[in-house]
Amino acid sequence: MQKKQFESFSSFYPYYLAEHSNPTCRKLHYIGSSCVLLLVICALIFNNYYLLAYTPIAGYGFAWIGHFFFENNKPATFKHPLYSFWGDWVMYGAWIKSLIKRV
Repeated sequence: MQKKQFESFSSFYPYYLAEHSNPTCRKLHYIGSSCVLLLVICALIFNNYYLLAYTPIAGYGFAWIGHFFFENNKPATFKHPLYSFWGDWVMYGAWIKSLIKRV
């Protein structure tokens, strides 16, 4: 199967969101991204940079469970690693904004 090409992140992002349409998959992404942020913060606060080694496990572990067991697709990371990484944080930011609006 040929890899779909995107000219820009803005053309990629709708595809990314479509690949994350299952609510449980998205929640698992949010959990993984939150764990990554927590690990980075703890590494900085406690001056323990070994914690950063766990960020890929936390981030991708939860996300891939979401894709393989709930979304039933392959993660976009496999085909578009950079756009996918950025898409995850844009989606995470949109989720945080939606939580703030509810308050």
